[in-house]
Amino acid sequence: MKKILIALLGLVALGVLLSFSRTKEVTKRYTTYKSIPRGCVFRTIMGEERSDSSFRYKTPVRVNTAINQGLAWVARAQNANGGWGAGSHHRQDVMDPHAVQPDPATTSMVAMAILRSGSTLHSGPYSKQLSAALTYLLTAIEMTTPDNLNITHLQGTQIQTKLGANIDVILTAQFLCNLIPYLEDQPQLHARVKKNLNTCVTKIQQAQDPNGSTSGSGWAGVLQSSFASNALEAAQAQGAAVDAEGLARSRAFQKNNYNAKTGDVNTALGAGIMLYSVTGSARASAKEARKVEEEISKAKQDGRLAPNAPATAENLSKIGFAEDEAIKYSTAYEVYQSAKVQAQKEDVMQGFGNNGGEEFLSYLQTGEGLIISKDTTWKNWYDNISGRMLSIQNDDGSWSGHHCITSPVFCTATCLLILSINKDVDALMELGKN
Repeated sequence: MKKILIALLGLVALGVLLSFSRTKEVTKRYTTYKSIPRGCVFRTIMGEERSDSSFRYKTPVRVNTAINQGLAWVARAQNANGGWGAGSHHRQDVMDPHAVQPDPATTSMVAMAILRSGSTLHSGPYSKQLSAALTYLLTAIEMTTPDNLNITHLQGTQIQTKLGANIDVILTAQFLCNLIPYLEDQPQLHARVKKNLNTCVTKIQQAQDPNGSTSGSGWAGVLQSSFASNALEAAQAQGAAVDAEGLARSRAFQKNNYNAKTGDVNTALGAGIMLYSVTGSARASAKEARKVEEEISKAKQDGRLAPNAPATAENLSKIGFAEDEAIKYSTAYEVYQSAKVQAQKEDVMQGFGNNGGEEFLSYLQTGEGLIISKDTTWKNWYDNISGRMLSIQNDDGSWSGHHCITSPVFCTATCLLILSINKDVDALMELGKN
């Protein structure tokens, strides 16, 4: 009897310990819940978030290796003041990153690549480099004057000459938009960044021509205008003071460069290169195309449209779109569906005939547009483009251009943004919401 009593007491004690341990575990899970990022498996299991697992793409080992090599190279290329430079258009032969002046456009591209690759201001292997870059960019913005459309006195850089005179403020605005979600626990820095973003937005909008393009076009000015549209779109999502009509004109300019019915492409501001224009058209119409796809799909599920009903203006009107909105959205849908195909054709992807920074920027536009529109074909694009990028990486981990934008820093940053795009799926899909 004594042995049985001892055994029973032991079981009770074990039960108490297990209960206590389980309570601690549940408490720990509960207290750390808010720190779990959006899109993670935990939130999906808890029923708080619909899983978009079809868009997840595990980075291949070889791609991860290439990314790490590129990040290590670009970190070594940073200047003492926190900036990176592409160099002068007149001295494209200078490939040493420390032999050129830093510029905001190149610095922003590198900073976005570091951020997308996983480092933040306080964590990750390149947090110090990112923090120094932010200081450089905020200083550049805060030293500018209201009458200056750009945020630097540098002129004739590779990036300005090839993309446009106001590209620095555009790319800087995009970086600040990407950074803001990481600053919620730093109210003072958050407020400073937000203020500087509004300064950039004002300058971008002041530089907009009546047709929606951005003034000061360079050799491939259509890319400057396209990235201006992207920056305004992202700034609007972050609550910046974006003029909705101006953003609409900017998108319209990009979409109007491509005729979905005839396949004709306006390359007047694209150096005569179809790639530069058509990728901008696909990217500018991605958000509206996604809305069409979602609304048509919902109407079919609800029985308001036949299962095989196409995404036409007529059908959009049937499900509640105003007449002018139905025409606008159906046109955007046609442009996106046609332009994305053109942008991925091998002969179009050849661009100028060999790799330059403009080609890399165009590839980036295509990829981001596919994810923003929730286009499941983006994985096929990623397989193709990642193989292309790895085949042209330099032995030291960098990438460089063979025409126009040849800067190894700018090209490396852009290629890193392409290869690590799968790490930004949640943010890009969120941007695509209407």
